[in-house]
Amino acid sequence: MGSKEKASIPMAGRDKYRSFLYDEAETTEWRHGGPPTYDSVNQLFEEGRTREWPKGSLEEIVRNAIKSWEMELSHKIRLLDFKTINLQKFKLIVNGGEGLSAEETLRIGSYNALLKNSLPKEFQYYKAEDESFESSHEEFRSTFPRGFAWEVLSVY
Repeated sequence: MGSKEKASIPMAGRDKYRSFLYDEAETTEWRHGGPPTYDSVNQLFEEGRTREWPKGSLEEIVRNAIKSWEMELSHKIRLLDFKTINLQKFKLIVNGGEGLSAEETLRIGSYNALLKNSLPKEFQYYKAEDESFESSHEEFRSTFPRGFAWEVLSVY
């Protein structure tokens, strides 16, 4: 695959395989007026990756599912535009905490949902309750200006 092809990969850290961005409905409502671009973080991911999973492997499926879900949660406004979750059954539970519905997770945002914890305030470095969807995303964009390139190392 040439570098020109890699630059057009639309998903955060996604490889040359399937992407939900390719088959989005024209009625999808995007948070910033249009679908996101991930060129910079894709390059960062490719430069730093330590594993290349076989096409169709469980590791590749998990990676693509999580990255697609995070993209939808960060960039889509309406749950009815989501393709990665069953809206009636979805519940996000992090570290044994309270379960969040799809509506609640979308309202508070992925970073607040994933970093929410029950530690006493004096031990919380990041206070999810004090952040809005927008402020949490601004914090992460300023901290990781090229994006947050993560990879699946193993699946148990």
